[in-house]
Amino acid sequence: MLTTGAEMEGGCACGAIRYRLTVKPTETSWCHCRHCRKSSGAPAVPYATLPRSGFHLDLGEEHLCGVHLTEFAERLFCGRCGSPIATKLDHQPAEIDVTVATLDDPEALPPEFHIFCSSEISWARHSDGSPRYAQNRRDGELMP
Repeated sequence: MLTTGAEMEGGCACGAIRYRLTVKPTETSWCHCRHCRKSSGAPAVPYATLPRSGFHLDLGEEHLCGVHLTEFAERLFCGRCGSPIATKLDHQPAEIDVTVATLDDPEALPPEFHIFCSSEISWARHSDGSPRYAQNRRDGELMP
């Protein structure tokens, strides 16, 4: 995890977008919801949640695109290569969820729990022993 004064950097696959995290994420999670799966092409997406003030776009503002796949979230991605960069949730206006795998050092932020496990693909179930929530962790419904 980030320590005081440390920064992490990341970017998209083609290099058109570069960003920095200047604050320590408050949590990291695997998201198994259908929208994350569809927008990434993966069975789940690891996210780091942090204050929006700690996310800084250093390069590629003209390539950063957004789309609303739901009425409550905007997904940010590279318009050149399609890499998913982050998600902004309307009910968390002061936070941003950054895709951990787009960090230069994703090993530094391992996911702490799983969310939306009620939508998980059965053949892609993670058996890492981390807490698993049926929906959002803030809803509190743990799954076996």
